[in-house]
Amino acid sequence: MHFVGPDQLHGFEERLTTDIYPADFGWTPDYRQPGQRIDWWYHNLGSVTGVGIAETTNQLEYDDEVAHFACQKLYQLARGREDRPWCLTVSFTHPHDPYVARRKYWDLYTDCPALHPDIPALDFDQHDPHSRRLFIANDYQNFDISPSDIARSRQAYFANISYLDEKSGDVLAVLKNTRMAEDTIILFCSDHGDMLGERGLWFKMSFLEGSARTPLLISAAGLPSRKIDRAVSNLDILPTLCDLAGLDMTQIEPWTDGESLLPIILSDKQRAAVPMEYAAEGSYAPLVAMVDGAMKYIVCALDPDQMFDLAGDPHEQVNLADAPRWAETAQKMRRKIEEKWSLSAFDDAVRHSQSRWLIVYQALRNGNYFPWDYQPLQQASERYMRNHMDLNILEEQQRFPRGE
Repeated sequence: MHFVGPDQLHGFEERLTTDIYPADFGWTPDYRQPGQRIDWWYHNLGSVTGVGIAETTNQLEYDDEVAHFACQKLYQLARGREDRPWCLTVSFTHPHDPYVARRKYWDLYTDCPALHPDIPALDFDQHDPHSRRLFIANDYQNFDISPSDIARSRQAYFANISYLDEKSGDVLAVLKNTRMAEDTIILFCSDHGDMLGERGLWFKMSFLEGSARTPLLISAAGLPSRKIDRAVSNLDILPTLCDLAGLDMTQIEPWTDGESLLPIILSDKQRAAVPMEYAAEGSYAPLVAMVDGAMKYIVCALDPDQMFDLAGDPHEQVNLADAPRWAETAQKMRRKIEEKWSLSAFDDAVRHSQSRWLIVYQALRNGNYFPWDYQPLQQASERYMRNHMDLNILEEQQRFPRGE
């Protein structure tokens, strides 16, 4: 979920779990100190060298809990005590580093042909400036990554995709078995990918495809079964769900960069260029990008521009930003970015926000400390059987389905 700040509901009526990561402002990068590593929370390559098999981890414990409470909530909703439509957001952390998986999923990928990157590791100086910053942020000089580390890390990541498949399947099975599947919209998305050793890069924090390209799946009554190989965005989730639910977007549309995906799904309408922003760990200034059809254009005030043809160069190895033959396309892409962003204003806003957050974090860690981390509430006096309840009524109400 990553709900950071004192508001831990963000418009939801209730939360069933706490967050896996802190709710306070302690994970705030500081552009005033470029290159600073905060070792207690920044990624490092220990996730790669520490790859392996385990029955439980911090991350597995969390996702097991998320799946359990999601299934439990669906059973409660199926009992029909709530007449309103409902929305359940089930937020898993897998697949994610550290690269550790349970044996049953690990063994599925023992002979997987994709355990080695398509693009081998590059020398540090061969990388673009932002990628070099990511190597520094990940403390690369203190780790020696072997071919075995790479293969095993990829195996663990693939294993945890299968783990997530199973957990998602558990939730969907309850939805089906409680007869709510046919009139429920199901949307699956992700916040980032993982470079998984491609060209020597790991984790996220990059606009390269391994990091920035994620799945978006939608299932709803009346939608055709099809795959659309076109860039869309998590920004599109809000208007798409509103469109599917028949909700009026006129008061919301001016405040979102997203588009409803229904016209794309139903009639092959083209989505406008997809905007992307990055201003978190590993960056020294904001990065922005546009994906328009097969073309991706990346801009950072500190770096030379980058442009890639994703159709002809899916591994993004040839920067076309200054190629004479591509000059007209580059100008169009650059113009779209300039119309969308003022990089100097963006940088000012990020620095202002970081300064405020860091001051608040440091202030609140002095003296008496009250955590913002969400504490899920369970009314024990209303669970199972209590003496203000009638056992006969309770057992009838809690049974689903009844009379079979």
